[in-house]
Amino acid sequence: MDINPKHKQENSQTLEIRVRGRVQGVGFRPHVWRLAHELGLGGEVCNDGEGVRIQVAGELEALSVFRQRLESEAPPLSQIETIETQELEKTVGFEGFAIVESVGGKTQTQIAPDTATCGACVTEIYTPSDRRYRYPFTNCTHCGPRLSIIRSVPYDRPSTTMANFPLCPECQREYDDPGDRRFHAQPIACPVCGPKIWLESLTKKDALGEPGKEIQATISQIEQGEILAIRGLGGFHLACDATNEDAVNRLRDRKRRYGKPFALMARDIAVIRRYCHVSAVEEETLRSAAAPIVLLNAEGGERLPEAIAPGVTTLGFMLPYTPLHLLLLETLDYPLVMTSANLCHEPQLIGNAEAREQLLGLADTVLFHNRDIANRMDDSVVRVMGGKPRLLRRSRGYVPGAIALPPGFERSASILAYGAELKSTFCLIQKNQAIVSQHQGDLEDPITYADYQKNLQLFRQLYDHQPQFLVADLHPEYLSTKLAQAHAQSQKLPLIQVQHHHAHMASCLVENGIPLDHAPVLGIALDGLGLGSDGTIWGGEFLLADYRGYQRLASLKPVAMIGGTKAILEPWRNTYAHLKAAFDWQMLEDKYGHLELFDYFQNKPLALLEQMLHKRLNTPLASSAGRLFDAVSAAIGLCRDRALFEGQGAIELEMAVDRHLLSASDVDFAYPFEIIDPPTSPFLRGTCPTALAKGGWGDLRAKYSKSSHKPLYLDPRPLWHSLLEDLSQGASTSVMATRFHQGLIQGIAHLVEKLAQNCQLDGLYIEKIALSGGCFQNRILLEELTANLEAKGYQCLSQAQVPSNDGGLSLGQGAIAIANLDNSTNIYT
Repeated sequence: MDINPKHKQENSQTLEIRVRGRVQGVGFRPHVWRLAHELGLGGEVCNDGEGVRIQVAGELEALSVFRQRLESEAPPLSQIETIETQELEKTVGFEGFAIVESVGGKTQTQIAPDTATCGACVTEIYTPSDRRYRYPFTNCTHCGPRLSIIRSVPYDRPSTTMANFPLCPECQREYDDPGDRRFHAQPIACPVCGPKIWLESLTKKDALGEPGKEIQATISQIEQGEILAIRGLGGFHLACDATNEDAVNRLRDRKRRYGKPFALMARDIAVIRRYCHVSAVEEETLRSAAAPIVLLNAEGGERLPEAIAPGVTTLGFMLPYTPLHLLLLETLDYPLVMTSANLCHEPQLIGNAEAREQLLGLADTVLFHNRDIANRMDDSVVRVMGGKPRLLRRSRGYVPGAIALPPGFERSASILAYGAELKSTFCLIQKNQAIVSQHQGDLEDPITYADYQKNLQLFRQLYDHQPQFLVADLHPEYLSTKLAQAHAQSQKLPLIQVQHHHAHMASCLVENGIPLDHAPVLGIALDGLGLGSDGTIWGGEFLLADYRGYQRLASLKPVAMIGGTKAILEPWRNTYAHLKAAFDWQMLEDKYGHLELFDYFQNKPLALLEQMLHKRLNTPLASSAGRLFDAVSAAIGLCRDRALFEGQGAIELEMAVDRHLLSASDVDFAYPFEIIDPPTSPFLRGTCPTALAKGGWGDLRAKYSKSSHKPLYLDPRPLWHSLLEDLSQGASTSVMATRFHQGLIQGIAHLVEKLAQNCQLDGLYIEKIALSGGCFQNRILLEELTANLEAKGYQCLSQAQVPSNDGGLSLGQGAIAIANLDNSTNIYT
């Protein structure tokens, strides 16, 4: 029976649907097209500056199914954040359903991260009859380069570095077919029309190997012990046979990287398991689309040369994440070193011309390709702690994934946060979303600083970001702070400066979804250093904090950093400073002068150090947890004379811990800490940086700030007596490292209980404890402290999406700025 046209019209609608989130370059438009055709709907879909816009017409029941499946069957790399639907007043008559050209407009959408080669593409690469058989640039809508090749938005081929490669008829057919897996896959390529590889000698300046046999020639070079540079997805790597000790040592010498572990790449999980234990969570992370480096315990049956990771019991492995890597490792039953191609501390190289110039002397040969890299992307680094993958370095595979801000942050202001100086990132906030940049590195390196500024400009362009407020660290000498100040002046924008450890806390709160108006939590921030609001150096802080402000309730007892930054580079200075702060030196020499440690000190300029301490010349006091780790590490003979990379002492101290002894020992086994009152009032003057009346803690904050409870110190003095006694008795390094970790954890837990009791007397009940700062990348500290505190009934908040180190700082800065928009830009006065 025919349906009455009037009845059919009453049961029809035309909808406009707006999809926001990560929906461009991930196959979302063909997904919409297929659904519409399957359900007999008319309309059109396009990309624009806000995401994906759909106009769709048809019967109500079909539209309802369309709307439901739009989200439930979304492409694997998409990340939908909102779907907004409105009915159009007039029913539009569409002839079928079409994908139309992208349109411009203000950029508010997300760009997808680069992702590892998907299973379908891997199958094609290894299928002899497929036209992409063994092609090193095979990709599709579900995998391949994204951010590394994009120059502008919308994300279409002309806006990428693939614009240089006109499509052949066969690729064009795939690109134009909505039913094909490569429909509008912007990096689409094949051997006929796509990028090429070639192997080149840096010394002879000529190509090596026959055309079509570049992979075999590269493998031959590796097997001969050569060091190669390989142009990859987001930059060049230096590679060699990881089992060849001579090659590894030569690579260390050439790269001038004498201590920091090398990253490794292996063909598959089976090869990795020969050297490391791989848990189910670690395997899942290795196999994920992000394909990061995963730090694994080196507990396999086979061993790699000590030079791969000196003094460390973990190895950083990743799986091949591009077709080129897959082909290179296909026949190799051993891992390759795969470290960034640069000199130590400089950014990874990305261009062919600069590689030819700067890799001479580093690599013997280079495997080049001609797909330009628009944006440098380091490999991300993950460590599984507490059963959860946690990012230590956030870059390829994760950036620029957006982080949604918690409830209460629905403000219209756009924020640009400049981050810190080491492990720097920046953060763009708009429309309740935070875009944290990839890992930038140490801004004190001129090349890194220039790259930071280039990426800052790029991200602002990609997201059409026009900040209304700028945010920076309190430290006046951070280059990021100086840049923010210069931009604030030139662009006539307000600048908000945020205390370092407050930003760590806020970053942790954001990641855990803590709402803006949540009650203050107790935050524990443990790191190397950050400028305190009292002008001194902080780094072991216990803060009563929310987004709007904080109060410093306690800290590690400050100890002098003799020589300032030299104390970071030469860990023994921290040991000497701690011993001097704890004891009379003559007494120490009388009792412990026979120890090797004191013989070591005799060869150091102690008289000069004494003058510096006496005259207070370049000996700032610091409540730094990082320097305490350095002091203990140097004392027991680990990293003593000079740190070859940042955090080396703390890392080696963690690696020395005996996990079985840690779990089996009793409370008395721990090195003791003491909770004491600060001796003078200056501590008090730097404790309460805000008296904000608008929002936040209100009367409760004012009440607590007038409390009779004094700020406290966690004093490590008692541990040094026990440690020196252990040295006298010939205790093993593992015993002393274990006792230190256990003591620090117990000391922190006792201090938390004391602070919670004080807060309770003032009417504030502590339920949540936020853990942040670089020291919480120590697996033992994070896991054991969390277990200890949760056994006492507290909920511990920690970080995984962004690093707990300074790489996550810009996120916290941005959140604090938004929380304080109604207040003075000097939020700590």
